This record gives sequence, structure tokens and C-alpha cells, in this order.
Amino acid sequence: MDSGNTIRDLISQMQTSSGYKDLTWSGSFSDYLEIVRQNPKVTRNAFQRMYDMIMEKGTREYVDVKKHVVHYNFFDDEENNGKDAVYGADIPLMKLVNVLRSAAYGYGTEKRVILLHGPVGSAKSTICRQLKAGVEKYSRTDQGALYTFEWVDEEGKFEDIFGKGIRVFPSPMHEDPMLLIPIEMRERICEELNRGAKGEFRVNIVGELCPPSRYFFSKLLEAYNGDVNRVLEHVRVKRLVLSEADRIGIGTFQPKDEKNQDSTELTGDLNYRKIAEYGSDSDPRAFNFDGEFNVANRGMIEFVEVLKLDVAFLYDLLGASQEHRIKPKKFAQTMIDEVIIGHTNEPEYRKLQDNEFMEALRDRTVKIDIPYITKLKDEINIYKKDFNSRILRGVSIAPHTIEMASMWAILTRLEKPKKANLTRLQKLKLYNGKSLPNYTEDNIKELRKEARREGLEGISPRYIQDKLSNSIVQAQQRNRGSVNPFMVIKELEGGLKHHSLIGNEEQKQDYKELLGVVKQEYEEIIKGEVQRAISADESALHRLCGNYIDNVKAYTQKEKVRNQFTGADEEPDERLMRSIEEKIEIPDSRKDDFRREIMNYIGAISLDGKKFDYKTNERLHKALELKLFEDQKDSIKLTSLVTSVTDKDTQEKIDIVKTRLIKDFGYDEISATDVLHYVASIFARGDVKDKK
Repeated sequence: MDSGNTIRDLISQMQTSSGYKDLTWSGSFSDYLEIVRQNPKVTRNAFQRMYDMIMEKGTREYVDVKKHVVHYNFFDDEENNGKDAVYGADIPLMKLVNVLRSAAYGYGTEKRVILLHGPVGSAKSTICRQLKAGVEKYSRTDQGALYTFEWVDEEGKFEDIFGKGIRVFPSPMHEDPMLLIPIEMRERICEELNRGAKGEFRVNIVGELCPPSRYFFSKLLEAYNGDVNRVLEHVRVKRLVLSEADRIGIGTFQPKDEKNQDSTELTGDLNYRKIAEYGSDSDPRAFNFDGEFNVANRGMIEFVEVLKLDVAFLYDLLGASQEHRIKPKKFAQTMIDEVIIGHTNEPEYRKLQDNEFMEALRDRTVKIDIPYITKLKDEINIYKKDFNSRILRGVSIAPHTIEMASMWAILTRLEKPKKANLTRLQKLKLYNGKSLPNYTEDNIKELRKEARREGLEGISPRYIQDKLSNSIVQAQQRNRGSVNPFMVIKELEGGLKHHSLIGNEEQKQDYKELLGVVKQEYEEIIKGEVQRAISADESALHRLCGNYIDNVKAYTQKEKVRNQFTGADEEPDERLMRSIEEKIEIPDSRKDDFRREIMNYIGAISLDGKKFDYKTNERLHKALELKLFEDQKDSIKLTSLVTSVTDKDTQEKIDIVKTRLIKDFGYDEISATDVLHYVASIFARGDVKDKK
């Protein structure tokens, strides 16, 4: 088949499926009123559409440390495979959606600037980017459909009104056609449209036409002797599709240096070429309504680093938020309908707080803190987006590499616990859902409450991403097939010397010490994995468990154990039982309690008709693995790896361990070999210490 024809067919199918005809619909004002009657939601304001857009993606509810949390699926960005997904910010996003909900219902927050506040790299821009992309896509759906209009003079009868040679004049601010209904008629028409309406939503016309449309309406009304129906014959309603790229319904404003800031960038400017044509600089046809506030009408405007705006801009912002009006040069205040979201970092916000002249802005701002993530599993997900392939151009990422980098990032953001017996690492584990002895959910809740600035300081995810990238590039340059945590830790530490956001030497030293904590934690993790790989002989574990349970049963019931070799009855093997219990730090004074606990557990599950399996008891499972490891490590002679002298039998056993690491723990050949060599060196150091 001709590939050219195939591609053309594919384009045709895609164009049909995208509903091109629906998106380019146009009709009369009467046609639009019928659409409104059938679906009143086409007249929603910007806040209502944004809130509905988020809610239509669905929610998921859960409890986190006795706090009810709602997760909004919209922020998962599933349509883009999670490219802009926001992780670990469910509580701040709940606050944001609650503000949008309040605004959608007209409770007052629609008159506020939504200010996302937090440290650099905490996903403020990502949230805005998602909302902008979301309203753009939503406007293309049936649920998010909205409409605007254009003035039409097909026969050229009113060139004195529209301008010489102009047959079509689009509404420059993409206004809702309902604004064409004169104010004195709106109440009756809304009553008619809402009669028999299904659902909660009711049509409510709020606002006024922009200066050009108001000019055309009044001039045509005069020409037709007050006949509104004749005026509306010059109106063609059309479907409105929002687009950031085309500057339709989505605006973004980023401050430049203070000397070059000009408020006309927000509210539009005169078109000097048309002044000569229309004869006056106050003629609305001679004005370009193309400022960011103008183009963002019906959608949203994002202010990047909003508090760096010049004072003249901030005055525009006050009116736009409170009154939903802007003041173009030489024109009356003009109505706007848009969600205003700005974002800023902490130093700029502190300036705002210290500036008494900015009290009006503070009063009209809803601040939502977007802190850094403090939960390890969420931080890991951030980097998995970019480093989600096991092999990146010939370089694999060893297990725990991303986890250790994430762990360090979280540790830098956590405040030191006030409790002397609790470390930051333990605090991290508690936040991540791990249980620790003597710590309940109430304790964790108290820890979060006592932390005043947790998540507002520390290392940014961008720094971690940069250092992970550097490590991968260096591994590629050196033809080294794997990036491991030690390589990344070295990169993280090296970058601290020149980190532009850390000027405090004491803080740098603290971060270096935390790298040592992470390195030690990693050593414990890989030691445990190698230990489990060595002791992963299922039959041996079953035999050891059976032997232990037989002895514990005899001990608790004050019986004897039959020796399977001699057939003689013997006292329970105290040495065996203690050698297992000591592996999980059961003191001699608590051995009786632990043994009774095990027997009660076995009795309870047998009553349910289930058979005891040591794997269901995490502590016993760990103790058995450690005991078996201790018994087998000498026969495997792992330390021979560091001496380069390995006999055939030992090598075969080591290969079995390596295979288990690859199969059960996600290592590849290179990273498994690296881990075995490193753990072998740890054991070798341990042997030296023992000999001393």
C-alpha cells in the first residue's frame, strides 16, 4: 500500500475523530439561545468551568495520619502519561480546589488573586501549566463547550460603524454572547431559560460588553430605531476553543526588569495606524484589546513571579481581582471573567509582608503554600518520570539509586525532631508510613504540627535531577554500564560547594552529614538484601523454622522434644532458640513473652483453619533469615571476592546468590556484582575488627 495514501487516510480519520465540525460550529443568536436552553452550562464563568474540569476527572479519598485527604485525579496528568503529574501535594491541592469551589459558588474567593507560595522547584509552575493545558483541552470537549461571537456586516451597509472594507469584526475579548442581552431584559430572559431546567446550574448573566462591542451595539440600535432583534441579526455565534499558543482565553505574564515594565502589556494599547482612519484615539476601534488580561478572558491568567511586578501593575491586579474589571487607557473600566493565579517564592513574599503599602494586595490574596514533598515514596515518583527506563543509552540505574537520592532530599527538608531519641531518618520513615516502636499516629501528627517550616527549605528536586543526569552522562563517557547510589552521592556532595541557594556553611555541613546518614542506610539495605539472597534456601528456612517451633512449643508447654536422629526425649534447645531470637534483639528477660506470642499466633490462625507460615510473621521471618545467613556465610566465603582467590565450589555458590539478587531484587549483572563486592568488603572489615 502507498504510504502517502495511508498517512492521508490517517489524518482524515484523526480529523473526523477530533470533531472538527463541532469545534468550528457557528450559528445565529437564536441558535445559541436554543443551545443554552438545552445545556445551560455553556454559560458558566471561568471559575465554574475550571472547578468542573477538575471534578469531572474524579477523586480518590484516603486517610493519612488521621487526616481525611482527597486526591484529585486531574493532577495525575494521565492523558500525557504523567508528564506533568504532581506528587505528594494532595493537601495543598485540596486547598486550591476548595478555593476554586468557593469561587464557583460565588462565596467570595472569586474576588481574590490565588497566590501559590513555596520554595523554588516545588511544582508551582507545574500546577499552573496543568491548569492552563486542562482548560484548553476542556474547551474542546462537549462538557466544556463555550461560545463567543463576531459582528457581521455581509452587505457592507454599515462601513461607517465597522470600518471601511470590514465585513467581520470578532469580539476582541471572546465574550459570552449572553452579554449582548440588554441589562433591563436579562432577568426575564434568564427566568425563561431556567424554566424546567434540570440539574443545579442556572443561567445568570453577569457583566458588560467590551468597548468595541458596546460601540457596535449602540450604533446599530440607533440605526434600527431600538429594535434589538435587528441588531442581533448582525451577530454570528461560534464555538470558542481556548488556546495558549493562539492567545485565546489563556494568558501568561512574566515580569521583565523594572525599567521596561509597561502596564499596557496587561490591558492593551492604542493602534496608532487606525487612529488616522477613525480620527480619534478614544475610538474603541482604534484600540488593540490584546493585553494579557484581555486575551485571558473566559479562561485563566498566570502571573509568573507575581510579586516582582511594578506597583503600576499591582494596581491593575487589584481591580481585576476584586471588581473583575480592568482599565484600558482612555476607556471605561472593562469587565473580565478569568481565574487569576500567581506564584512566588519565599523571599518575595516576605517583602510583600514587610511592605505596608501593599496591604491592599495582601488583603485580596488567597495564599496557598506549595511546600517541598516530605514523603519519600512521592519524591521517588518525581524522578521515576524522567529516569523511568532501566537502561538509558547503555547505562542501567542500580536499585535504590533514586531512592537514596530522594531520601537525602527529604532529610534536608525535615526539621530536627525535638525528641532526643528520634533521628531525622526515623522521622522520614514515620512520615513514609513505616511503624516504629512506641510511635502512634497521634505522635506522627504531633511531629508534623510542631514543625513550623518543614518543606519550605531544603534541596530542590531540580538539584537531584541535575545530579542524577550528571551521573548517567559520566557513566556513559566512562563506558561504565551502571549508575549506583555511591556515584550519585558523590555528585550530590560535590555540587554543594557551588550551590547558589546555600550560602550558609553550617547548612552545607549539615547536608554533608545527612549524605553520610544516607550512605549508612544504603549499606544496611544492601547488606540485608545480600543476607536474604544468601539465606533464600526455602527448604533450609522451613527446616529451621520447624525446629524452632518444635522447641518453643515444648518450652511453653513444659514438655520435651524428641530427637529425630536418636529418638530420645530431650530438653528444648535453649541455645538454638536464643540464637534466633537475638537476631531481632529479643532480650533474655522477654524471651518467654515472645515465645508465648508466637504460640498464641499459631493457635489463632489454626482456629481459622489456616496453616502457619513463617512468612506471615515479619519479625520471625527476619530472625530466621539472619540465623540461616550466619550459618551459611562461612560456607559461601563471600569475603573471598575481595581477595580474588575463589575456588570453583565457592564461585558456584556466589553465582547462585548473584542470580537471586537479579531475580528477586531487580539487579542486573553489573549492579549485582558491584553490590556483592561492596558487601564482601564490609564483611571483610568486620572480620578484621573481630580479629582485633
